[in-house]
Amino acid sequence: MSVGVPAMQRPPVRRALLAGPVACGCALVGAAAYVAIIDPTSRGAHLPVCPFHELTGLWCPGCGLTRATHALLRGNVGAALGYNLLFPFFLGAIIVGWLAWVRSALGRAPIGWVTRISPRSGIVIAGVLAVFGVLRNLTPFAALAP
Repeated sequence: MSVGVPAMQRPPVRRALLAGPVACGCALVGAAAYVAIIDPTSRGAHLPVCPFHELTGLWCPGCGLTRATHALLRGNVGAALGYNLLFPFFLGAIIVGWLAWVRSALGRAPIGWVTRISPRSGIVIAGVLAVFGVLRNLTPFAALAP
């Protein structure tokens, strides 16, 4: 006979903690399916526009990510990179962040290499994004614009 609380009476702690990342994952899959079907460049696509671009007319470092996602989901890697050269890094960050969230919800140790990233890396990443955002708005680097 086991001592303690029977399995049926234990609170489902892990299940509750997984609700967030599972719901977010489902939302991401649903959004990806919508973006795969609906061409963001067509009229009436009903997709949000970049507020920075709408207000300033300038391209932010994230401009073109929805179009890049559409292109990638349609199998056109070249077009995806043409819309936003940093697309693979944004996609990788989303995937790694979501996996880290799932691991945390499961009570597992954080992803080792992620915990070893220096806080200075954030400054470097912000710098790269700022330089990319500036360059894609300059005429000599117009190819970086979506």
